[in-house]
Order: sequence, then structure tokens, then C-alpha cells
Amino acid sequence: MLEGVRIIEVEGLGPGPFAAMLMADLGADVIVVHRKGGKSTPGMPERSLLDRGKRSIALDLKDVDDLEVFRKLVATADGLIEGFRPGVMEKLGIGPEACHAINPALVFGRMTGWGQDGPLSRAAGHDLNYISMSGAAWFAGNAGDAPFTPPTLVGDIGGGAMYLAVGLLAGILKARGSGRGCVVDAAIYDGSAHMMNLLMTMWQSGAFQSARGQNLLDGPHWSRSYRCHDGGYISVQCLEPQFYAAFLDLLGLSDDPGFARQYDRASWPELTERLAAIFATKPRDDWAALFLGTDACVAPVLNPEEARDHAMNAARGTWVEAHGTLQAAPAPRFSTDTGWTAPESPTRGQHDAEIRAELGL
Repeated sequence: MLEGVRIIEVEGLGPGPFAAMLMADLGADVIVVHRKGGKSTPGMPERSLLDRGKRSIALDLKDVDDLEVFRKLVATADGLIEGFRPGVMEKLGIGPEACHAINPALVFGRMTGWGQDGPLSRAAGHDLNYISMSGAAWFAGNAGDAPFTPPTLVGDIGGGAMYLAVGLLAGILKARGSGRGCVVDAAIYDGSAHMMNLLMTMWQSGAFQSARGQNLLDGPHWSRSYRCHDGGYISVQCLEPQFYAAFLDLLGLSDDPGFARQYDRASWPELTERLAAIFATKPRDDWAALFLGTDACVAPVLNPEEARDHAMNAARGTWVEAHGTLQAAPAPRFSTDTGWTAPESPTRGQHDAEIRAELGL
């Protein structure tokens, strides 16, 4: 879908490389500029899954000759991704103004936690910090527990990488018509707040409030996960009355007067305890088999390896084992797809000669 689009990615961490991987998955020619002589970040592999499908050139952006190679790359690109603190690219002489002088149509994508300006723009932070300040972490977890979200998913990926990718694509579409590029200021703080707008529609009607555990999606006995007899977990979220009725029917609780008042907030704590006791009587997979394919809106909580081995994955092929690592296939899917095979991640500088030749060097 993105054949003919070239993205230059300056080596970074987390959301920037993820956004570039997403665009490579969609067919863009992504060239990652790895640090010459650099090493992978502690805890990360030398050939990162996030580099799959990309080409690599190793450059020292403080070296005059290598900087000239980078500028030639900029001249050929539709978009650029960098994730430094504000001002770093400018100090290197390759900030937006300098790059637009080379390529006026370039879309310059900037990935940060706090944004390019504001009182925290130069402060350090991580995924959980950004979404905590934006409000996106407030409802994470059950009432009484300290808020905690799945690491990286809400902030780095949802509020960061996805918004950077959408911003780049929007900028490229505009630039192809106008000949003028722009700067995309993708801040995890902004994106994670924007993702809350679906929740805020419930706020509009009074169905959601700031008190944790008192709202339709974070308080009821029918909207949470329960521990099973074997230590596994089962998730329940039967919001609509017809789905709640199907849930009760399968549990043999349709005639129980205690469960009749689905939206009675006062009864939620007691009914939560009753369901917890019920689910604790059988292993997770027994419950999963009971509810499979029904409208009760119940599903097992699986780890990635279990998700790979589940019948759902056999049908969709979402999880694949390739090049020695478990990874998820690209999303979304298109009617024109002809199949996907997981590409390898390049070694640092693997495509130096190839890319330099393309640039006439």
C-alpha cells in the first residue's frame, strides 16, 4: 500500500522505530540510519524485530562526510522520523529548517513524550509518566489498585507511534499535492489523551465519572477479569443487556434475583465476590470452552505464546514464529494482500554499499 514512499529513520528507541516498522510492513522503503560503531540498547537484541523489512546504513551524524550522505538521503525521502529531545537535530545541523532547504516536500516526524515545547519538553520520562500526566492511566486497573497499564501499549505505541505514523501519512498526502512538507510534532502526552475521547463520550452523558470503580466499564461485576482454579484468568465484559443475559444463562444464574439488576451500582461489589467464587471453581480453559463462540462476551486471558497456539490464531495467522522470534503479523489487512512472510531485520550497516550506490556515491 505504501510502495513508492521512502522514510528515513534516525535510530532511536521505542515508538519511533515502531512507527517506521509499521510503515515498512505496509510497503514503504524505510532506511534506518544506525549509529556507526554503535551497540544495541541494553536488553534489546542486536537485530531488533522493529527493524524488520528495513534497510540499514551506518552513519556518524557528527562526521562531515557522513552528514553529507544523510543530507543526500533527505533529498530522496518523503518522510523522516527522529526521536531525540527537542533541539538535538538542530544542533547536528539537520533540523526541520535545514532539511526543508534540501527537500521542501519532506514531512519531518518528531517523536517525543512531552512534545516540542512546553515546560516539560526537555525533561526525561517514560511511557507510564506521559500517560499518567495526560489522564490516560487513571482508569487502568481495578478500584483500590494502583493504576498500571500494559507496558508500552497505551503510551509508546498507541499515543506515540500510531499518531506519528498517521501524522506522517497525512503530511505526505498533503505534500504530494502542494509540494510543501511540514513538521509532525507527535507527543505521547497528546496522543494518549486524544485516545480517551471515546471514553469521554460516556463522560458527556454522565455514564463515566472521575471516581474509579464507579463507572460502567471499570466497576461492574460484568466488566473485569477473574482468577480461575488453575491460576489463569478469564475476562468478562457483557455490557449490553442481551449479552449479559447470555452470560447469566451459561452460568445458570438467569433466575438468580441478585444478578437481575445489571446496572445497580450498589450491588456490584457483592456480585463481583460471588462471580469470583464461581470462577475459582474451574480451570481457565474449562470456562473458555463453555463460553467459546457465544454472545456472552467472555474470553480467556492468554499470554503471547498461548495466543499463538489458539484456534483463533490458526485461522487468522496473527502470531508467527520467524527468524527465531515470536512476532505479530502486520495490521490492518487489505483485499489486495497476496500473503506475508516475515522479513529479516538487517544487521547494522548491512545496506551501506547498496544505498550509497543509489545516491551516486
